[in-house]
Amino acid sequence: MRPFKHRTTYLLGPLSFPIYKTGCIAFTTSIEAKAIQYLPIAFTNSSNNKKLIQIGEDMASLQSSSGVITSLSDSSGRCRRGMTRATMNMPKLRIGGISLKLPVRDLVQKVLDMGVGLTAATTSQVEKKYESRTNPNSPSLSSNVSDPMVIAKLHAVMEVVADRVEMHQNIGEQRDSWNSLLLTSINTITLTAAAMAGIAATNVGGPLVALKISSTLMYLAATGMLVVMNKIQPSQLVEEQRNAARLFKQLHGRIQTTLSSCNPTSSDVEEAMEKVLALDKAYPLPLLGAMVDKFPETVKPAVWWPHHGQRQENPSGRTDGNGWSVELEEEMREIVGVLKRKDTEDYLRLGKVALKVNKILAISGPLLTGMAACGTALMGFSHGSWAAIPGVVAGAMASVVNTMEHGWQVGMLFEMYISNAGFFRLMEETIESNLNERNVGRRENGELFEMKVALQLGRSFSGLKNLASASSYSSSRKGEAIINEEFASKLF
Repeated sequence: MRPFKHRTTYLLGPLSFPIYKTGCIAFTTSIEAKAIQYLPIAFTNSSNNKKLIQIGEDMASLQSSSGVITSLSDSSGRCRRGMTRATMNMPKLRIGGISLKLPVRDLVQKVLDMGVGLTAATTSQVEKKYESRTNPNSPSLSSNVSDPMVIAKLHAVMEVVADRVEMHQNIGEQRDSWNSLLLTSINTITLTAAAMAGIAATNVGGPLVALKISSTLMYLAATGMLVVMNKIQPSQLVEEQRNAARLFKQLHGRIQTTLSSCNPTSSDVEEAMEKVLALDKAYPLPLLGAMVDKFPETVKPAVWWPHHGQRQENPSGRTDGNGWSVELEEEMREIVGVLKRKDTEDYLRLGKVALKVNKILAISGPLLTGMAACGTALMGFSHGSWAAIPGVVAGAMASVVNTMEHGWQVGMLFEMYISNAGFFRLMEETIESNLNERNVGRRENGELFEMKVALQLGRSFSGLKNLASASSYSSSRKGEAIINEEFASKLF
């Protein structure tokens, strides 16, 4: 077999060329380098690489002389396996001053411009990606990524709320112990003093004076303790701490939901802080100076939420969308009317009754123990037998009154009634706030809101609609009294 020579001159950079092997044909490439002035060319990608190789071949055709390629095949049509040989003649390069022709230079300049354009485009894309990753004010990031400082603040508020829950629970247990211990102690002192007064009334001489003085002192001590106990109302303090712990737990859960389900904002932090401060004001921990008045002049619903200005109605806004409809708005309005007429009003009425009873009992207890102390002090003088009657009877009655007031926890009942009234008042304000906002996009989702109202009232969706229908029918009967109207809440 006779090798065939292919003479090609490449003009690109360092001399590099492939050697081909196909079947039985062997290629021997001979390279003659002429005086070349090298041009620096940057390869940007594989497609540009191929273009530059093609350009080099065209340039080689302009500078090279002529090449003859001949091929010869074996007469028998078969060739034996063998090694393919390639010989390369690489003469030394000579640097000269031969300039490229104008067409070739324009072509190379066009390729260079194309490479620079591709590089600039790639660089601008990389810069945009990097800027979107590092710039926190980027629109894509601001809508999907929360501010780390806001999340840190919400976690701080959540830790404070968890601490408040623990504090109110501990103080509630402590004040519950106060109620039971004071009740037991005062009743024991009162009954012991009454027994001593009875014994002193049947004796004459030295033992009479000792028993009389002891009974009088015990009644005086019981009177002072009753005054303090009736003033602070430990059972009502316990109920306040229970409500505070429950509401702080509720707030803690809402903050957790905000952190897990949506992107929190600075307004969420401000709202959480306002709720914490409102709860601290409604249910204070200290007794002196900040304690809530246990015998208010007027009975009002308990308020533990921050007050905001009423939203002004916007008649031009839509009334449908975001889960809301005209029928749902009418249903919510009827429910608000039932809450005001029945539930809130009824619990305020019960609160007034509990307050009156508590006032009477709170005054009667110390008054009876004081009368008993005066009776025991007058024993042994003129009309001593008559003085023994209030000393014994008043003491026994004082223990009964004390048991009724603090054993039945009348103060706790009063606090429970006004707290329930406050719960319904909060529902009224929440519903009215959503209804007054005519832009349905800024409201809470209507379907979700209806579900919350139904669950808070202990009703199903059908029960809620039936309640609204019954209220609408009752309101349509003008001039007639509403008899046996159903309460909105099924829970309490």
